[in-house]
Amino acid sequence: MATEIKAPTFPESVQEGSLATWHKKVGDTVARDELLVDIETDKVVLEVVAPVAGVLSEILKLEGDSILSNEVIARIEEGATASAPVAAAAIEEEPETTASGSLINPAARKLAQERGIDAAQITGTGKGGRITKEDVVNFTPSAPVAKAAAPAPTATAAVVVDGGDRVERRVPMTRMRSRIAERLLEVTQTTASLTTFNEVDMTALMDLRKQYKDEFTKIHNGTRLGFMGFFVKAAVEALKRFPSVNASIDGTDIVYHGYQDVGVAVSTERGLVVPVLRNAENMSIANIENGIYDYAMKARDGKLTIEEMSGGTFTITNGGVYGSLISTPIINPPQSAILGMHKIQERPMAVNGQVVIRPMMYLALSYDHRLIDGKGAVQFLVTIKELIEDPAKILLEI
Repeated sequence: MATEIKAPTFPESVQEGSLATWHKKVGDTVARDELLVDIETDKVVLEVVAPVAGVLSEILKLEGDSILSNEVIARIEEGATASAPVAAAAIEEEPETTASGSLINPAARKLAQERGIDAAQITGTGKGGRITKEDVVNFTPSAPVAKAAAPAPTATAAVVVDGGDRVERRVPMTRMRSRIAERLLEVTQTTASLTTFNEVDMTALMDLRKQYKDEFTKIHNGTRLGFMGFFVKAAVEALKRFPSVNASIDGTDIVYHGYQDVGVAVSTERGLVVPVLRNAENMSIANIENGIYDYAMKARDGKLTIEEMSGGTFTITNGGVYGSLISTPIINPPQSAILGMHKIQERPMAVNGQVVIRPMMYLALSYDHRLIDGKGAVQFLVTIKELIEDPAKILLEI
């Protein structure tokens, strides 16, 4: 009996996805819950696993094809084995012809274009000399023919230096990268974005962390004490004091959120993702640190779900982990503000009439001036600064 393999159910905010990678081919034996295919959406890469054990009998969608929610993409012959005849066959790809007259599969041509390889230079090993994807993968460009030695330049002749091949490679944007580019451009065109800056003395927080990090890790089952937990708690307190920063614009209405869902920006190989800590106002520092760590691991492995990245009333991004000293973060719509953390760097500071060396961090708050006045934005950032410089206020909620 053939079992249909369907794409996952996409949320309303995601219209369609792209089939990124097949991990199995027609005729392969698959086990129940074994990974079959990756589907890339605007926000995340979704994994589709086999609902039953059997043989992959038919592939209906190829790599690069657009996929709709719950669309059938393949079929599995349940209970069959690889040696048993399979009822359905794979989609036959019509071969194309290269400039040299060789036949090439469409998938192989696509891969060759992505790698900047001239298909006419590839020798096919498939049926009838057809060029396959494996031929493209294994292809090694031949070394350029050595040029004849040029005569030694005279005193009046200009010396021409051969700079070698100037190679360019053109590849299509992934769906996620394309969506990121679209949203970033949308922010610049639809918001009145402005950024205010401040700096925070990290001495007290660093001393607190140094004193209690080992005990904290021991008590909280291996959870490490970092700085993000304190910054999230400080942001939550500031959002309570300044509701407009936690609000959003919907048409001609302002929506004030009675909760604090804080997004934490995480960089991945495929692009930037922002998983959300739901009801951060009810979370302890240990829970926040645990949540951020779990999201980071999921992002690294491509396991984040769309639900985990949807919503959010405020975002924190930390470019300091990559060495950024100062930046202007871009608002994550429909949110109205985003906090940017940066590298901690020792600098000479004037304290009580004395010049002392202190670990300092620049903070940046980008906000939508349509909703948030400059006074409110500055006071919001100053509140975070004061809470971080005196972390006891965070713990005592004062």
